[in-house]
Amino acid sequence: MQTCLSKFRLSAKENRSVLTLCVCAMLIALNLLLDRVSIQVSPSLRIGVGFLTNAVAAALYGPVVGIWAGAATDILSCIFYPRGAYFPGYTLTAIVAGLIYGLVLYQNKKGIKIYHAFIARGLISLICNIGLNTIWSSIFVGKAISVILPERVLKNLALWPLESLLLYAVLVVVQRAVRKK
Repeated sequence: MQTCLSKFRLSAKENRSVLTLCVCAMLIALNLLLDRVSIQVSPSLRIGVGFLTNAVAAALYGPVVGIWAGAATDILSCIFYPRGAYFPGYTLTAIVAGLIYGLVLYQNKKGIKIYHAFIARGLISLICNIGLNTIWSSIFVGKAISVILPERVLKNLALWPLESLLLYAVLVVVQRAVRKK
């Protein structure tokens, strides 16, 4: 397994490619469309599949690209489809998610395995969704963390296997498509 530093080095080289920028731009645009069909469960809870595009960008091009793609997606989403005022905490969450996806999914010599998807989604659910986003929602919505946390934990526990399997299926298709070229 490669070290984190070597993944960053390789990803930084990927970042210089015009192909990388074009593919990421298309993935960001696709994310904006996918976010439009998400389901708002409560003021502090939303279910969607937009995470797939950021995960694909990070899996293809690494943590450096995953970080800026996550930030760009969040900022552009706030500009084109605002759901209230811009809050930089959510951009930080998108950056952390891109980092996690890049570190877990990028440059796996033997290809993406199902456990990679489960690890990535588990870390995202725990660190980003349950951790950071609960704090941001508490600040943004004005509710106590103890009020928001139970529904967020239940949602993330319920969706973890489904989102992991969906992520794995998408990454396998993308991996095959990349290998054919």
